[in-house]
Amino acid sequence: MLPEARLNSDSGYRPDIDGLRAVAVLAVVIFHNFPGNLRGGFVGVDIFFVISGYLISGIILRDLHTEKFSYARFYARRIRRIFPALAVVLLVTMPLAWLVFAPFEYNRLLRELYGGVFFVSNFVL
Repeated sequence: MLPEARLNSDSGYRPDIDGLRAVAVLAVVIFHNFPGNLRGGFVGVDIFFVISGYLISGIILRDLHTEKFSYARFYARRIRRIFPALAVVLLVTMPLAWLVFAPFEYNRLLRELYGGVFFVSNFVL
């Protein structure tokens, strides 16, 4: 059975998946803010990536099954979903970083920002 066959509705929204994502993010936030209280909270990042991989695989399998898959369509859909939130984060982060960071730190942030915007973060880092 394809993953999308178990979806809750026609939209594909899965509240249980959102709940798991929330637990994963919460674990990371607690770990970073109170490291002594939740050892291993960084595992939340791995959980989040597994959930994302599951969802993305379901989308790809569905499109392959219906013979509608294309890389251009796949990435266009991801860009439409990710870039609005990215734009908000950048509009808030960059001015604050300019005020707070030393020049070398700000330049490093810019380099990493470009890597993120162009989906090549692993190469930049």
